[in-house]
Amino acid sequence: MADSKIDVYLVCNAKYHDTNFSRLELLKLLAEHEDVVTRVADSYADIEGINASKLLITYTCDLCPTPEEQQGLKRFLENGGRWFALHGTNALIGFSGESQVVDGIELPGKADTPDKAPELMRMLGSRFVAHPDVKLLQVRVTDPSHAIVAGMEDFEIEDEPYYCEFFGDNHVLLEASYNDPSHGYVQSEFGTDKESHPQMYLHSFGAGEVLYLTLGHCRGKYDLRPLMDIAPVERCAWNYPVFYELLRRGISWGISEA
Repeated sequence: MADSKIDVYLVCNAKYHDTNFSRLELLKLLAEHEDVVTRVADSYADIEGINASKLLITYTCDLCPTPEEQQGLKRFLENGGRWFALHGTNALIGFSGESQVVDGIELPGKADTPDKAPELMRMLGSRFVAHPDVKLLQVRVTDPSHAIVAGMEDFEIEDEPYYCEFFGDNHVLLEASYNDPSHGYVQSEFGTDKESHPQMYLHSFGAGEVLYLTLGHCRGKYDLRPLMDIAPVERCAWNYPVFYELLRRGISWGISEA
């Protein structure tokens, strides 16, 4: 097979998360592919660089692209780009109301997730609304015939259980069941009436496609400043080999010709 350079763009900038750790881990996985050349950024500002890439990978939280950048992302997908969106990519978080203490953390109010970038969320196929405390999840494979999860069995993993609003016709590959309330969030009961929640899905947009994986929380000692001076280190899904298997499969999906 002839050598063929594959351009990948990684945006890694997640408030309240350990992006030094997640960035390094993702780059190590990308380096397993000798034809992959990765460009790394902490924003969507280089929209032309993103559009020149085959695959966009995002590990973000509370990072909202500008309207112009959103149009560039729309162009990327419409032209056939693939976007592997991780964990809090669909999360835009603010605070409202009076300050409160949740799990020993003094918050300036209740966490709020207003729909302030609806076009972005419809590109992604979902919008984060709330999450309860980290817990052990029982994750089920919903379409074992699909190449991304073929041969995988149901598994246990510790992570943040996400409650999201979903858009469009998403092809769910992994799901889990939980109904704990999200203490500290404005919409604390959102999603608690549903039997199951997607953990990984495919979402078509134009000629392109998004693969969204909600798992992947991690936090370092200083990532909650100024809310908390020193925070407990959390690795969650990153402690599990099955999570790295999902990341490898997502990367392979994103750089393949199929």
